[in-house]
Amino acid sequence: MPERDLSPEEFRELGHAYVDWIADYRARVGELPVLPGVAPGWVRERLPAELPEEGEPLTAVLADMDRVVVPATTHWQHPGFFAYFPANASLASLLGDMLSTGLGSQGMLWSTSPAATELEQHLLDRIADATGLPAAFTFAGGGGGVIQDSASSSSLVALLAALHRTSGGAWRTAGRDGREVLYVSAQTHSSLEKAAIAAGLGADAVRTVAAGTDGQAMSAEALAAAVREDVAAGRRPVMVCATIGTTGTGAVDPVREIAAVCAEHGVWLHVDAAWAGAAAFCPEHRGLFDGAGLADSYSTDGHKWLLTAFDCNLFWTRDPATLTGALTVLPEYLRNAASESGAVVDYRDWHLPLGRRFRALKLWTVLRRFGLAGIRAHVRRHVELAAGLEAWAAADARFALGPPRSLALVCLYVATGRGTDADTAAAIAADNAATKAVLERVNAGGRSYVTHTVADGRYLLRVAVGGLETEERHVRALWDDLCAAADAVAGAEAPAGAG
Repeated sequence: MPERDLSPEEFRELGHAYVDWIADYRARVGELPVLPGVAPGWVRERLPAELPEEGEPLTAVLADMDRVVVPATTHWQHPGFFAYFPANASLASLLGDMLSTGLGSQGMLWSTSPAATELEQHLLDRIADATGLPAAFTFAGGGGGVIQDSASSSSLVALLAALHRTSGGAWRTAGRDGREVLYVSAQTHSSLEKAAIAAGLGADAVRTVAAGTDGQAMSAEALAAAVREDVAAGRRPVMVCATIGTTGTGAVDPVREIAAVCAEHGVWLHVDAAWAGAAAFCPEHRGLFDGAGLADSYSTDGHKWLLTAFDCNLFWTRDPATLTGALTVLPEYLRNAASESGAVVDYRDWHLPLGRRFRALKLWTVLRRFGLAGIRAHVRRHVELAAGLEAWAAADARFALGPPRSLALVCLYVATGRGTDADTAAAIAADNAATKAVLERVNAGGRSYVTHTVADGRYLLRVAVGGLETEERHVRALWDDLCAAADAVAGAEAPAGAG
């Protein structure tokens, strides 16, 4: 009946067992079905009805991992995972996370953990340099960065800062006045609508701006017209969210042109590069980020393509005074000499939670392990693999490509060839049905996992290449599965007696 924590020696022994389990799991994850074959309730049926009254040996947890958890897990680290954008939990980042958890620091203030604060400041400054962000986003340049939990939180924080600035500070005390407008595109992440709801603006305050000629990216001309219309009607434009690499199709908004509209009207510009941001480490991809340095805030996810275990979103602003002005609440028990000196950063004022983990350690460990050259190689490998898949699909009459490939994201659909005009409603409906059937067959096969999106009425397969262990053979296996599924669907839909 343990009534105390593990001793250092007990921890050492169990730690070896737990690390061995993780290492063994990672070694065999590619042999497991990507998706679990369980029904709702399967896990709960296998768990004890009550919590244990007496303590148990912690080796029992590992037994339950094998018995209950792994069979019901979607394996995000599987090399055949092409569904959502990657969650690259490199083993190097796990080691850094262990150090963070082992320290158990609560880094809400500089004084509660100087190392947590200053290492984070240093990392965000250096990453800004390495990805081409201007000096205005660094602490030395008057801006600064912080590690949030997710891009969703960054979107909300950016919106709160925008509300503070555009209201002249009145928002903090009086709240919304009902005139605020937030601008997005049809491809903008849903977290922006949720941010508007959480900030008390309501979904009706979110205005969707029309796309440009490509049908995907926000039109700067349409944005300018929408802002002018709202200003004339007495509404208050608060923030625009431009995206570099949308979730659905990887679209890239024309940030520089959008920034000009925002500057003209004093609107806060937030740039969401949650997935694509890692590509900015590669000079050849910097063109996608044109104008990002003109934004008021910018964020990217370290836990997507930057090899760092969730959660780790990197958020920068060139206006930290407005950000902290929107979020600072100072009770007496948090007052201390360091904070009042003005010489330190207190990250508690940079986001909603008061408490915060030492997330910088896992990111620091990744960068120490891979170096900038390793990060670039990681991104380039996935882009090259996606380009290969794109070429296979372009050369195969069974498939057609959707919007152009964006970095390591490929969108394609089954081309049934029904009808003389491939763009008629009937032809698109036939392609959509076949594409959905192919997706279901591929995912049921267990080797690969893909998801879908809809663009211009077409149901598209999304293939996001980004797994830490994904190699050409895994992309080839997916392609083989797609081709076999397309043939099976075509055969199943052929008229009786055909062929």
